[in-house]
Amino acid sequence: MPLTALHRGFARLGAVFALAGTLAAMSLQDVQAAAGPWAENDQAAVRLIASGATTGESGEVQLGLHFRLSDGWKIYWRSPGDAGFPPTTDWAASSNLAEAAQSWPVPHRFSLFGLETFGYGDEVVFPIKARLERVGDRLSLRGQVNYLVCDEICIPHNQEVSLDLAAGPDSRSPEGFLIDSYSALVPDDGTRAGWTLVSTSLVGDMESPSIEVVAKAKSPFTEPDLLLEGPPGFTFGKPEVELSDGGQTVLLRAAVGKSTVAKGVIEGKQLTVTVTDGNQGMEQAAIARFDSMAAGSTSGFDLITLLPILGLALLGGLILNLMPCVLPVLSIKLLSVVEQGGRSRGDVRAGFLASAAGIITSFLALAAVAVALKSGGAAVGWGIQFQQPLFLTAITLLVALFAFNLLGFFEIGLPSGLANALGRPTPQGEVPKSKGRELAGHFGSGAFATLLATPCSAPFLGTAVGFALARGASEIFLIFTMLGIGLAAPFLLVAAFPGLASRLPKPGGWMVTLRYILGLALIATAIWLLSVLASQIGTLATAVAAALLIGLGIVLWLGRNPARARGALATGIALLLALGAFALPSSFAEAPKVQVTEDNWAPLDEAEIAALVDGGNLVFVDVTADWCITCQVNKKLVLDSEEVQEILNLETTVAMRGDWTSPDETITAYLASFGRYGIPFNAIYGPGAPEGVALPELLTLDAVREAVARASGDNGAKLAAGETAQ
Repeated sequence: MPLTALHRGFARLGAVFALAGTLAAMSLQDVQAAAGPWAENDQAAVRLIASGATTGESGEVQLGLHFRLSDGWKIYWRSPGDAGFPPTTDWAASSNLAEAAQSWPVPHRFSLFGLETFGYGDEVVFPIKARLERVGDRLSLRGQVNYLVCDEICIPHNQEVSLDLAAGPDSRSPEGFLIDSYSALVPDDGTRAGWTLVSTSLVGDMESPSIEVVAKAKSPFTEPDLLLEGPPGFTFGKPEVELSDGGQTVLLRAAVGKSTVAKGVIEGKQLTVTVTDGNQGMEQAAIARFDSMAAGSTSGFDLITLLPILGLALLGGLILNLMPCVLPVLSIKLLSVVEQGGRSRGDVRAGFLASAAGIITSFLALAAVAVALKSGGAAVGWGIQFQQPLFLTAITLLVALFAFNLLGFFEIGLPSGLANALGRPTPQGEVPKSKGRELAGHFGSGAFATLLATPCSAPFLGTAVGFALARGASEIFLIFTMLGIGLAAPFLLVAAFPGLASRLPKPGGWMVTLRYILGLALIATAIWLLSVLASQIGTLATAVAAALLIGLGIVLWLGRNPARARGALATGIALLLALGAFALPSSFAEAPKVQVTEDNWAPLDEAEIAALVDGGNLVFVDVTADWCITCQVNKKLVLDSEEVQEILNLETTVAMRGDWTSPDETITAYLASFGRYGIPFNAIYGPGAPEGVALPELLTLDAVREAVARASGDNGAKLAAGETAQ
């Protein structure tokens, strides 16, 4: 019996060993199935690994791209720095793979001969979250890994990695722990390490800015570093590090690269800020912005520096009065003074002061909108409201009402004093308006002048607006105020010297003719605005809106006698038509934007410019919009001239045109690269000026010749002299 018991004991022990062996074999099978074969070369080896041997039931699989590097060799982070490129994987040959999102552990900084790069040495695993197309099916992974490995020399490699995972419930492999360990090194928002990003701001000035980052930690920092990422082409230097508060607060200051500074585009751009300390990291998004209120900032408000810009803003606003956008409004204002001949000097002064107040207040409102958009990280520019169909419809309706009023379609106060708000003088036989209502009408005409001014640019205006929108709130408000004062200068002049109004021609029959001329000019303006609207919402919707506006004019004409019952009915119908014309565009989807190539012009492609210049070509860039009146003037007088067309027809000249009629972030960023926030904008690139020569807002043939000569370098003499090839 004891022998039998002994046998039973050995049998049980054998069963235990058999079970253990089976489990070990199964575990070994899982280990082998959770790692693909190494793809090796003399410098590195790479393979795919998985956290389990099966696809599980969640529809997601945790993978890892596992690199082992020979001594001294390194590969690069997603933003490699001054040299190199990051590893990329093409998964096209895989099956049942919907998406593969790769994460990046904290990299190390490598400094060599003044170059700063970021990457990994020895060994690294890039965690990859794979999403399946079909949950419950097997996953077949085939990837082409393209990477650069560097030591004293750099060698690119392209190698295939593979891994097959069977369908089945969740499983776990030893590689899963390796993936987890590197996943813990991927920067988060600071929660894991107990870090807080206190602030990110631009310091210094536009010529030599730096990014300053302040971070706090629960435990002292030891070797903190700062990694900055911006839009393509942005570079940043190695940071200066200042520790305080027992090492729990760090200030990191990194200079913006000179190539970036040269374009002056860092202000307002979105950055990815990564603070590291050893293998720990925190990553957050931030906007590069000068903080004029920050302690110790040297970019704060400096009135002495601003004085020349304020002068340019004043001059630019003054010149706007001569632009086709604003001149009709000024003429209407003077006409209203003539119609009210014999008014007291006090009344004349009050009316013109109210108009000036409307202009300046409107510019302050534009400044407030610009500040709000910048604070939200949105791109801003001069005249961008004309990219919005709803605004275009509203301004078209307002212009049409002005025109109908001047043409005599209505001479009565519409409900809620609508005609009064248009700033029209009281026709004879009507009850005079109250003083307050009359001044409100003058104020409204000033605001209207500002709205019509925004699609125009003028000499000095672009410089002032560009400077303002690249600075803080204080500078924006000051510069826009000076623009408003410049535009309001004629009104302020008459307000200061009301006697000037008496020098205007006496009322007479000529005024009726002038009113019709001005009314027709505004009708032409409304038609032009509708053509701009058509490029945004389509021809059909615009045609219906135009028909409603025409109907509005007819109804106003038929109902111009308020004594009759039909007058009230006509007024109601007119309001319904106006509401329909205003609301219609919002019910239509925006027309798809198509870059149209016209004549010699190709669509703007900034990425191609450098290659074209390297090939010895001249690149002529024109950024325009249907709503930009100054752009159309430039096109008619200069760009379409025989001399410029001959330059564009040269085999070595490439003409590119960017259409900013509708919002386009690429064009906005391109304009900002020259410190410009409005159009028209023209630049000429060439071997002599690969960075581009920006032309003035109002083009002249002399300016084009000069820029062509400069951009062409040694070959520009003939072009500058006007000797173009036939």
